[in-house]
Amino acid sequence: MSVKEDQIRQQIRESYSKVAEASNDGDCCGVESSCCGVSSDSGINTVVSTRMGYSEEDVNSTPEGADMGLGCGTPKAIASIQAHETVLDLGSGGGFDCFLAAQELAGTGQVIGVDMTPVMLSKARLNAEKSGHSNVEFRLGEIEHLPVADVSVDVIISNCVINLSPNKEQVFNDAFRVLKDGGRLAISDVVASAPLPDEIRNDKELLSGCMAGASPIEELKQMMQDSGFINIKITPKDESRAFIKDWAPDTNVTDFVLSAYIQADKPSSACCDDSCC
Repeated sequence: MSVKEDQIRQQIRESYSKVAEASNDGDCCGVESSCCGVSSDSGINTVVSTRMGYSEEDVNSTPEGADMGLGCGTPKAIASIQAHETVLDLGSGGGFDCFLAAQELAGTGQVIGVDMTPVMLSKARLNAEKSGHSNVEFRLGEIEHLPVADVSVDVIISNCVINLSPNKEQVFNDAFRVLKDGGRLAISDVVASAPLPDEIRNDKELLSGCMAGASPIEELKQMMQDSGFINIKITPKDESRAFIKDWAPDTNVTDFVLSAYIQADKPSSACCDDSCC
């Protein structure tokens, strides 16, 4: 790990610690240009999340405090989660997407959330106690080095987190490692639709706010191919520019980034023709 990568991780960890602490106190996050949307008014978080694609039922069915307004889409919409599967959430935050995934499992399987922020992890574990889901657990760790066994996960979800990583190649490499043969990625994240100017790329607040670290679509595809993934599909969502503008209203960031769904598969061991191996 380079010194610069470590500095970026520490900056992200500190920013999201503030988000979690502010949420615990019932305050706004206090992180400028952040995609947090945290408020003492649960109705505001409902508005933020429904703009991203969640239903009011989704928001109301999870423990209070789990939905922190973080994210840029709805991973469960593309995950096709089935009973008895093991689901892994990269950057699980307060546990919102984990609890929604657990509902899809209907008491079967397992959901594992991984987050590198201890304060956020404590918040998620408290939410797990409230939820009554015995098959949801949260682990401290970095998404580049997942605390998860090889070939043990059916589906990986993530919501506006991989863009924060200073080493996205390693994120996809480790995701490939932990997925079972035939496993899949179902990710919502921010991508670059045009080359980011230096004033955006080097802005620390826009980095913590999920914008400055966005990678171009073709670059992401290449990373995923290099990691071994197949059936890669990245679907930009033009309508996301409306809420991304709210993250940094005094900038022209929406000229350069938008949200997208990112899907891919790990080849099955039974797959042996040139189309999938």
